Amino acid sequence: MPVRNPQLRALRGHRVPAWWLDAKLGIFVHWTPASVPAFAPVDVDIGKLVQSGRRDALAFSPYAEWYENSLRFPGSPVARHHREVYGDRPYTRFAGDWEAALDQWDPQEWAARFAATGARYVVFVTKHMDGYCMWPTDVPNPRRAGWNCRRDVVGELGEAVRGAGMRFGIYYSGGLDSTFNDRPIGSVAEMLDAIPRGDYPAYAEAQVRELIARYRPSVLWNDIAWPAEGKQLWPLFEHYYESVPDGVVNDRWMPWSPLLAAAKTQLVRRAIDAGIRRQAKRDAGVVPPVPPHSDVRTPEYVVFDDVQRKPWECVRGMDQSFGHNAESRPEHFLGRDELLWMFVDIVAKGGNLLLNVGPRGIDARIPDQQLTRLGWLAEWVTPHTGAIAATRPWVMPGTTTPDAHPVRYTARGESLYAFVQGATGPITLPEVCSTPTTAVTAIDGSALPWKDSPSGIVIEALPVAAGPGPIVVALDQVATRPFGAAGR
Repeated sequence: MPVRNPQLRALRGHRVPAWWLDAKLGIFVHWTPASVPAFAPVDVDIGKLVQSGRRDALAFSPYAEWYENSLRFPGSPVARHHREVYGDRPYTRFAGDWEAALDQWDPQEWAARFAATGARYVVFVTKHMDGYCMWPTDVPNPRRAGWNCRRDVVGELGEAVRGAGMRFGIYYSGGLDSTFNDRPIGSVAEMLDAIPRGDYPAYAEAQVRELIARYRPSVLWNDIAWPAEGKQLWPLFEHYYESVPDGVVNDRWMPWSPLLAAAKTQLVRRAIDAGIRRQAKRDAGVVPPVPPHSDVRTPEYVVFDDVQRKPWECVRGMDQSFGHNAESRPEHFLGRDELLWMFVDIVAKGGNLLLNVGPRGIDARIPDQQLTRLGWLAEWVTPHTGAIAATRPWVMPGTTTPDAHPVRYTARGESLYAFVQGATGPITLPEVCSTPTTAVTAIDGSALPWKDSPSGIVIEALPVAAGPGPIVVALDQVATRPFGAAGR
């Protein structure tokens, strides 16, 4: 459909920069006052919760950063926990505890940990749905004076991240801010109805413009929706791209529409929630709706089944939460093989993994379970960077060998990289055939024995694994076997 608005048409001409397409791995950081109580139920993940059909589903959110909202439901696990541990202490008091812990914070250490994983960018939460700002903003909150950090946490982390050779992006909760609208949010329809209006759109735009001016973020990552109509949003995007020409805008900027006012009625709310349940069941998780403009898609705790036409990143925590949840146990976290294979699968489908870190609020430290997983990435990604960074999808993302070992592919120029899970002996790649100049090597360039066969290229001996994780084989100057060839 033709785009009539000239501003929107121009925005859609913005190209996703090569640095983002090449990155493959980014780190998300959720670190808010909710990281002090650090509590959320762990018995259900967000996808199943949305699919449940409960009108108060979000009162049971596994996301610890939603603590304040869950607290507003007297019968929720968070409310019970809060009464037992904190009595009638207001949520706002946690901000003081969070700020006090900054004395122990070492942003350079964080940045070094992130860079060691092979991550190329970091996206930091500057304001979540509780409205607390992680920088000394000059835009006063008309509803809660002084609800911001006195220390420039955003600037300090940004400096450390860039000093470690990575790009720095910012997250901003444009759709929700409880200082402007503190009603309990139990469902997606109620969440849409909770998007503040009145003086909030001007406040949110002023803060985003301030963040752009101060920090020149390489990623502008909004959440939920945007509280103003498109005619106010398009100039903000124009300003961002003028300030950061190689910047990236995510897909959670759905502009407010008068139609959203209908979400105040029970009938429309039921229809919205029914649609969201169908979507969640179809996609097995949360996939944001397509807005009028974005550079990249951001499925949440979901990996697409195939290569996408639009650039995308899978957004998820190491456990079932983004903010630190002290209730999470080892079984709630990604295992080593699961994490590494998920990463390879995403890259093979042309995506990035934006993996979240949720530091503790009580001492500004990254929990051990999360440090362990950052270490797994550092150990495996570093020696295999050549098969990951700056690659593109091949003609297909992957296959399964005749003896049932999963394989994923990436490509760069004339080189094809095969990631093989669980194999120790010879493997057959049924989609690949040789040419007169084919070479098969380990990622370090050492030759591997191979032969052609009617069923595909057979790699007779795999590289010696440097540690747990997929085996990587480099194939140069190969061809794609035609569909229906022998052995298929």
